[in-house]
Amino acid sequence: MARATQRSRFTHWLALGCLVTLLLTAASLLVGTSTIRASLDWLASPDAQSNTVLWQIRLPRAAGAWLAGALLGLGGALAQGLFRNPLAEPYLLGSASGAGLGVSLSLMAVEPLGSGGAGWGGLAWGGLAWGGQIGITGAAFIGACAAITLTVLLSRGVMQTASLLLAGIVVGFLLSAITSLLLLRSPDTWRAMQAFLLGSTGYLNWHSCALLALTFALCIVPALLLARGLEALALGEDTAQSLGVSLRVLRLTLLAVLSLATASTVGQVGIIGFVGLVAPHLVRETFSINQRQLLIAAPMCGGALLLAADLISRWAVRPAELPVGVVTACIGGTYLLLMLWRRARHS
Repeated sequence: MARATQRSRFTHWLALGCLVTLLLTAASLLVGTSTIRASLDWLASPDAQSNTVLWQIRLPRAAGAWLAGALLGLGGALAQGLFRNPLAEPYLLGSASGAGLGVSLSLMAVEPLGSGGAGWGGLAWGGLAWGGQIGITGAAFIGACAAITLTVLLSRGVMQTASLLLAGIVVGFLLSAITSLLLLRSPDTWRAMQAFLLGSTGYLNWHSCALLALTFALCIVPALLLARGLEALALGEDTAQSLGVSLRVLRLTLLAVLSLATASTVGQVGIIGFVGLVAPHLVRETFSINQRQLLIAAPMCGGALLLAADLISRWAVRPAELPVGVVTACIGGTYLLLMLWRRARHS
């Protein structure tokens, strides 16, 4: 009886999540540099301009924002289950710092360091010409994957959770320091990096949506298949092994899924914090669910969060825009402060 009630509540929650997503998507079609009345007129009397603005700019931006948020929500749920830490988030393994370094090198390949096109000691940066070819998205993806690989190598595998976390922190600080040093030598690159570092959904298009949708499909399937392994891991490593769970295979697979989800998202929208951390908490605060249900609900919550943040970033200072990463930080930080205050009050 209790299980049937839980399933019913979960179904109603998913239906509500779909409704909220549809409402936010509809609002995203109306909000932009033009007035809402003009957007309504475009919907009522479509023309070439309205088709371009509504269906080639605003709709793919909304769809891409939801998919990016869904991947961050899924990554957050996987990270918290894998490390058995409610404060774990998708960037824990240094992916954000690696992506930032990759993007900075890519931009410097187009705009060489130093005056006269030379770097330190008169060395030309022509050897980084590949960075200009793969673009910012590819450079961010490669940088994120390289950082995660370095983290795993430094921790000597995936079996020691503490070593993996420590290696991720070290790699993140190291790569961030290298990026900062490079940016100090190139102010023009720093200005170009701001949109990436603060997060932006303004460059999403249908091609981006297709890549994010494919990544989400590749990530959600193995995550759901390994949901029982995560539930067993939550009981402790010894208990999980006694239940027949191969911890090495489980962790390697989940780390690969987490890496793919995080690297793909960072490559498309830059570094957007707090979504992956807050989305699983919001779901758990709503009602008690199992790991499989969390892996379904957290992406939906993450998608709605980023879509709402994107809507706020476009609405707050129209016709200009706020960096969406700043909006998610304000929303996520406020929520975590309220949660900590409420727990402190009841303790």
